[in-house]
Amino acid sequence: MAKYLLLKHYRGGPRPHPNAEGTMEEWTPEEITAHVAFMQQVADDLRERGEFVDAQALAPEGEFVRYDGEGRPPVTDGPFAETKDLIAGWMIIDVESKERAYEAAAYLSSAPGKGGEPLHEWLEVRPFYGEPSVVE
Repeated sequence: MAKYLLLKHYRGGPRPHPNAEGTMEEWTPEEITAHVAFMQQVADDLRERGEFVDAQALAPEGEFVRYDGEGRPPVTDGPFAETKDLIAGWMIIDVESKERAYEAAAYLSSAPGKGGEPLHEWLEVRPFYGEPSVVE
């Protein structure tokens, strides 16, 4: 089994599908409810298969923070990231193969959006580092 992080971006990816353009603020309450219910169903399906680890949605607000020296307060800046770089949420799965991670991400990408149509949104699939290899 290998863990993968499925990153949902607000508008990330090579070229957004027309169904993924716009924002949730443009959706009706029923469309938002259907989208959230689908996301929960995906998590439940993965849980039943023993592949679900965790998932969270993230707010678009945030700041960049960095260390600025001993005894000094952290430096903050932002939020100034381009919209395409903002992460909407994530899901961690533990699956048998990269191909299975891709299948799960593709299913998650089919979440309904405006008008109930599948979003076809791009998801970033990132493997967790495994055990470091030993160099002799």
